[in-house]
Amino acid sequence: MNTVQSTCCVTFAPAERSITVKKNSSLIQAARKAGLHINASCGGAGVCGKCKIIVEQGTVLGGESAKLSRKDYNNGYRQACTTEIIEDVKIRIPEESGRQKGGLSTDIPPRHRAKMHIFNIDDLKRTGIFYPPVEKLRLELLKPTANDNRADVGRLIQGLADQHNKHRLVTDLPVLRKIRRALREKDFLVTVTLEQPVNNRSKCHLLNIQPGRWDHRNFGLAVDIGTTTIHGVLIDLHSGKILAKSSCYNPQMSYGEDVIARIIYAEKPKGLVMMQELVVESINGLINNMLGEVTLPNADDKRCSPIDRDEITSITIAGNTTMTHLFLQLEPDNIRRSPYVPVSTFFPPMRAADLGLELSRHCAALLYPAISSYVGGDIVAGVMGSGMYRTELLTLFIDVGTNAEIVIGNREWLACAACSAGPAFEGGGITHGMRAVEGAISDFSINPETLEPMNVTEGNKAPIGICGSGLLIIVATLFEHGIINPSGKFNNLGTPRIRKGRSGQEYVLAWEDECAADHDIVLNEVDIDNFIRAKAAIFAGVSTLLDQVGLQVSDLEQVILAGGFGSFIDLDSAMTVGLLPEVDPDKILYVGNGSLMGAWMSELSNHIRQDVVSVVRKMTSFELSEVPDFKDQYIASIFLPHTDLSLFPNAINRRVSCPLQSAGNTPAADRQGNSFNTKIT
Repeated sequence: MNTVQSTCCVTFAPAERSITVKKNSSLIQAARKAGLHINASCGGAGVCGKCKIIVEQGTVLGGESAKLSRKDYNNGYRQACTTEIIEDVKIRIPEESGRQKGGLSTDIPPRHRAKMHIFNIDDLKRTGIFYPPVEKLRLELLKPTANDNRADVGRLIQGLADQHNKHRLVTDLPVLRKIRRALREKDFLVTVTLEQPVNNRSKCHLLNIQPGRWDHRNFGLAVDIGTTTIHGVLIDLHSGKILAKSSCYNPQMSYGEDVIARIIYAEKPKGLVMMQELVVESINGLINNMLGEVTLPNADDKRCSPIDRDEITSITIAGNTTMTHLFLQLEPDNIRRSPYVPVSTFFPPMRAADLGLELSRHCAALLYPAISSYVGGDIVAGVMGSGMYRTELLTLFIDVGTNAEIVIGNREWLACAACSAGPAFEGGGITHGMRAVEGAISDFSINPETLEPMNVTEGNKAPIGICGSGLLIIVATLFEHGIINPSGKFNNLGTPRIRKGRSGQEYVLAWEDECAADHDIVLNEVDIDNFIRAKAAIFAGVSTLLDQVGLQVSDLEQVILAGGFGSFIDLDSAMTVGLLPEVDPDKILYVGNGSLMGAWMSELSNHIRQDVVSVVRKMTSFELSEVPDFKDQYIASIFLPHTDLSLFPNAINRRVSCPLQSAGNTPAADRQGNSFNTKIT
């Protein structure tokens, strides 16, 4: 008797991982279930073309795409999100479609370290504000007698007042149940864990009590939940030093590389639960990794022992508004709909265990507040970490990514705005775009005589695509050499590097036999147009916000660049194309991952945690879509570098004369040794 097959086995290479799924499931759903990542910038909507896979065995339905050439289709390529599984199959995930190594570091590149803003722990200690929001205090209490038979809690409260000047206290039932035994186990020598209030009107919260001396071992965590990556650090709350670091890709990327795609997925049945589980699982993995790296000496016997997760007393978390909502399982639906209203911008202290984190009940979870739907806690943390809220210098803070967040001000006032730049700076919307992982072209130069390229890749690997910093330098270099015009269109220069492609004219960065991919790596006019629109949104955002507060670029005394892409921006290239306003390079500082730095600072200083509240309250937010001038500024910026060339005099001076632009000069460039790859040092 024949039975209809209701499930199918899908085997993924090169991981050689197999999984059983329901018949008619999509391939991208199968990959997610198998725990494998396939690039899907659009969240599986079928429009980005990034989720290419190869069908090696078996038959599938669908998978056609305008992004696939006939040659690719005939060779078994399909688009995973529109491919339907109808029988047992073997699928290969090409290197450029999967999650490659690298791209997780928060380190600022060597060329920018001389202008790097460094968080100085000694400054906190010198100014007397080095005291963590959760601290461990040792108490030596008098034993009860016939003349002193106070209740255990009363004795404890009096001891805190006398020995540590703590007069207002609140606790909960689980801690009350531990007090009697803890006091008597070590003859009334105990260590208590207290959460400090944000303001002086509130009471300290007694989180835990331990028999004996444990005040020397107090540890905290700082975590940045980024749209692309999640970073964490383990901190010794006595010294302030970072003991361990760990990073991972945000697994929510498999459901869309931008926040809008993830919000849309979260609106589906069980989608919000899935988004929360993915990020919590990742943070738990980072915690396990970091705890496994460190051993420290005990105070009594000096022997080294690992850090127990019970010794972690607090975790501070920063993320953009959407990431924070997904982490807390708050419905983010209205973040993407006018008038763009989040569920909350302030978040009370919580128990880490209540959020699904594998930490003790006495571990407090502190989350950075947001300003609006698109200016989130990561930017507030960056403002704190960079110190711009304490300086008298008029400062421009920019975190460049899919959304560019902009803050202008100083210690007296702050104004902020966000603009959607699109995913171009993170490799999205670019034919061969990718994150800054091994094989990504991250630097570029050109021979002005022959127009032959020199490609510099991450990890000294054969190229497989172009990352955001590489894209910026490539476009700037092509423009400087007259290979593209101010509209981003290629000039006809008579070189085989410039040719007609499937998306208009294109420049061949690397031929197929030089690549790890099985195709030429190109940059076409559609890619350049996406880049120009992204840089135009950022420059228009800066210009509009400056106008709204009555300032000009010349008034700026300091510019702070934050974020992964911001740390790697080549300043000359950024000003050549009109991404950043032309300012004196000496005014520019780099903070790297400002969000993580701000979370780290808040783990060490309750004073800074108190400052966060006042900073958020003084920050005026502008919704650029509601400012009429923003559209005009944006349209004026959709050129290289800008329609108003007086704003970029140095960019015009950088342009060089290209010999191939002369009439009739069309040399036949060969392909022998004309492009190569090297590692950035």
